[in-house]
Amino acid sequence: MLAQVHDGDGYPVNWPDRPGEWLMEPSQFASWVAELDGRVVGHIGLSCGGAGDVAPIHWSRLEGRPVRSTAVVSRLFVSPTARGYGIGALLMAEVVREAQERDLHPVLDVVATDTAAAALYERLGWRLLATVDQRWSPAQTVTVHCYAAPAPI
Repeated sequence: MLAQVHDGDGYPVNWPDRPGEWLMEPSQFASWVAELDGRVVGHIGLSCGGAGDVAPIHWSRLEGRPVRSTAVVSRLFVSPTARGYGIGALLMAEVVREAQERDLHPVLDVVATDTAAAALYERLGWRLLATVDQRWSPAQTVTVHCYAAPAPI
């Protein structure tokens, strides 16, 4: 399924050598899959911020709270055959719930070219914190949008 998403949407931007390991990044402390008719059709993860995550830094500066008060949403994708069922929104709701139970504020980075993902986050009320260029390698700089979940009620 991840290969289908990559081929159709370009996510992840750089195809990982070991997709299974990529899905289970070391800083991840929770992940979920969505099923539809008995088949896995979506995935999302929640992790501690790492060196490459800029959203926690921007949220921390804006809110005056420590970076460690954030949880980073990552590895969200939905099978092209399962889109339109609200699966992405359901997965997002689950990570927000889990982060808030842990007294953490969910944030994320998304490549600026992924307009469908950005539209989902904005539809769900996530706030754009910043747009920045990130150097992913000596030969690759990528523009990313940093988002934060709405404040809990």
